[in-house]
Amino acid sequence: MSNQLLVLESGFQVPSTYTFTQSERLSYLKNYGVHSMAFSTLQPDMEYFDVPGVGYIAYARYLGLKFVLSDPICDPSHVESMLNRFVAKYPNAVFAQVTKNVVDILHRNHGYFGTQFGSESKIPLADWDLRGKKKQIIRTAINQAVAQNVEIREGCFDHYTKKISESWIKTRKCKSNEIRFLIRPMLMSYKEGTRYFYAYQNGEAVGFVFFDPIYRNGKLVAYVPNISRACATFKQGLWYPMMAHAMEVFKAEGVEYLDMGLIPLMLDDEMEAQESRSLRSVQNLISKWGNSLYNFKGLGFAKSRFQGRIEKTYCCHRNQFPGFAMFAMFRLTRLI
Repeated sequence: MSNQLLVLESGFQVPSTYTFTQSERLSYLKNYGVHSMAFSTLQPDMEYFDVPGVGYIAYARYLGLKFVLSDPICDPSHVESMLNRFVAKYPNAVFAQVTKNVVDILHRNHGYFGTQFGSESKIPLADWDLRGKKKQIIRTAINQAVAQNVEIREGCFDHYTKKISESWIKTRKCKSNEIRFLIRPMLMSYKEGTRYFYAYQNGEAVGFVFFDPIYRNGKLVAYVPNISRACATFKQGLWYPMMAHAMEVFKAEGVEYLDMGLIPLMLDDEMEAQESRSLRSVQNLISKWGNSLYNFKGLGFAKSRFQGRIEKTYCCHRNQFPGFAMFAMFRLTRLI
């Protein structure tokens, strides 16, 4: 172990290579895991920049680069100091799916570009209902599911899961591997707080949605749908009725909101000063022509039907056009 010491805000010193125990990491997650990807920082093959008494930053290595996932998992008052420490150690790191607060700090203190990466949609559950013209497709899908004797209920991890997943992947544009990093793997050793909703037809599971918890100040405040699979034979799809059912359950439990998660390449027309025009141009081309790699448009349409509050999410990068970094991240996520 290195003899270098890290001086904490408390004045105590610990080795700079200190690594949290599982219980320590979970304590930070449950107090400060309000980001939609906070739970996904626990996925396999992640590494951590741990600061005792403060929190952690999760990242993955690929092709010689460091890719940070999510905002730092720490008290908001410590985000800037955490980022400064991390960038001092890894000055060329790329930050994926972070909020505007992180963008502003990295741009101001370290000259990073912060380019919109996509959007997220948050739905306050106290006001959730199925009324409205844009929700007609959800109502139609629910009616179709009822007509075809589909029953949706919550349960444990079902033995049908693998079979559904393998069948579903064959219908996808990206068939070789499941996406990782930006979407956590279906199987994780840590499962506390996750919820499983299945659609059954004639006693056989034909679809599922897995939800991950979102925490604030030690309290569960929201869920995010992270893994979803369904039989492709339903015209309107099973995702809508499964989502609507889960949302009604969460609403009855007093859950504050549902975060629909990342909507890749849903970009605001107006560019911000710290964004890279070169990267935005490439993103626009990918959005227009890259649907063969991943169904960006279909995902954006489906999530938009729930009429949530749209918030921008960003990627922070050193160079104006981070071509190699974007290639490496697509490889890391298995999109290419």
